Order: sequence, then structure tokens, then C-alpha cells
Amino acid sequence: MIRKRTAGLVAGLFALLALAVDPAAAQTSLNEDLITGLNLKLLYVAIPIAVLVEVILIYTVIKFKDSDEAKPTKENRRLEITWTVATAIILLFVGFAAYQLLGVTAIGGVTAASNPNAVEPATTHDFPGAVGPPQGEADNVVEIEVVAQKYFWVFNYPEETVNGNESRYVSNTGTMVMPANTTVYLHVTSIDWLHAFHVPKLALKQDAFPDKYNTISTEAYKTGTYQLYCAEYCGVGHSAMLGKVQVVSQEEYQNWLDEQKAGMTESESSGNESSGNESSGNESSGNQSAVAPPAALAA
Repeated sequence: MIRKRTAGLVAGLFALLALAVDPAAAQTSLNEDLITGLNLKLLYVAIPIAVLVEVILIYTVIKFKDSDEAKPTKENRRLEITWTVATAIILLFVGFAAYQLLGVTAIGGVTAASNPNAVEPATTHDFPGAVGPPQGEADNVVEIEVVAQKYFWVFNYPEETVNGNESRYVSNTGTMVMPANTTVYLHVTSIDWLHAFHVPKLALKQDAFPDKYNTISTEAYKTGTYQLYCAEYCGVGHSAMLGKVQVVSQEEYQNWLDEQKAGMTESESSGNESSGNESSGNESSGNQSAVAPPAALAA
């Protein structure tokens, strides 16, 4: 009877754990796919350990539940060596798997060492740390500059110039638009103090340091709108420092860029180039306060 109960309990544990590790639907981004893969590897190691511990615990409770006096455990050198070696193997596996993941630029970030043949990054400030895409792949990579400041986000597209004028480029406040199924480099920085760019659903997170770039890469698989947070306490407006990331198809992305450029061209032709530059959010070199915050934050 006891054996049947124990077997049923163990089978139930296996069923629950199987449900826990059942792969979810298609991942939203390359970053989430890699992190989920690591989590599954770790679960495959953790499940047998958890089941073994629970079986031993249940067996011990059942076997010794009627004992009036606890007896000391006898020394077993072979058993001690076994669990020591097994623990070392598990820790090595976990460390190696995590190290492999951190070596991927989508997780560990893009650095000069990981990308020695990089082209010049598309940024608007002369801050250190930004790394461009590799030579030969730059034409297939979208670069977006993510600028944090109290208490909102500005997204610049320095490569998307208007009429070839390098000081006039597509820029947006509050919402970052990016194409799906395309490698995207995000050059994250701040122009006042410490912030953090965090999009949980896309598994994106990077600190925004003042006067320094941190470059991260991603590739979004699913179109949609994702919530952006500031993940570093940055003052009284921290909780309102929100934004959105819109992942759209290649065609929609190109249409959006064309619309932005057309609107800026119209403002130039109407003789309002100066005011149009401010409303579009462009930051010229040395002009760090060119973008006005949303009215709610300004109030």
C-alpha cells in the first residue's frame, strides 16, 4: 500500500515537472529564445535532483515515522565521494552553459572584442562604448540610438537622414519602431544620470550610463507592441518613465520611415525648419536638450 502511494506521488511530481518544462509558444525575440533555452537546460538538470530529494524525503518519513529514537547516520565514504563528484559535475555544467550564453552578443552585449571588424556606429554623440555592426553585414542591420533622460526616452535613427542632411534624421519620442526578423543594434546612453532600458517581453535590458554607450543587439520574431520600462531608480519621475517598442513588418517599417521623412521635408519647405527640428526630436551635436518631454511629464 505504501509503495503504491509513493509511486503515485512520484508520478504526480514527474507530471507537474513535465508541465513546467514544456516549451512555450514561439519566442518573441532571439534574446528570449536564448534565455529560455538556458532555463530549459538547467531545468533538465534540476528535475532529477528535485525528484531524487523528494523520493528520499518521503521514504525517510515513511520508514522512520514510528521510531521512538533517532539514530545517527553511519559514515559512508563512498556515498560522500559520489555526491561530491556529482555536485561538482552539475556546477561545471551550469557554469559552462551560462558562460556560453554570455558569449553571445544578443545576451552579453556587443563589444569591440566580440566585433573587431565593426564599422563606424550610427550615433549622434561622441561618447565611447558604441560598437557598429560587422563589415559586410552593416547593410542588413538597423541601428537605433536609445537616449534616456529625465523622464522619457528618445529614439534616433541617424542613418535615416532627410535629403542627405546628416543633421536631419528620423527621431521619435516615447515609442521605438523596429522591423521584425532583422538584426537591430541598440546604442543605449543617457544625457543626465543613470537609467536602464528594459523590455521584459523581448528579454532586453541594458544600463544607460551618462556620456557612455552600451550596445546590445536583438532580433524580434513577433510583431506587436511591447512595454518599455526604466529599470533603474532615477528620481521622482521614475515610475512614469515608460515607453513602447513597436515591432512591425519590413514593409510597415519602411512606410513609417518614409512618412517621418516626408513630414520633416514638408516642415522644411514651409520655412519652419528650426521648429520642425525641435518637434521631431533631433539632437544636433552638443545640443542635448533639443527634445522636449511629453506634456504630462513637463507639468
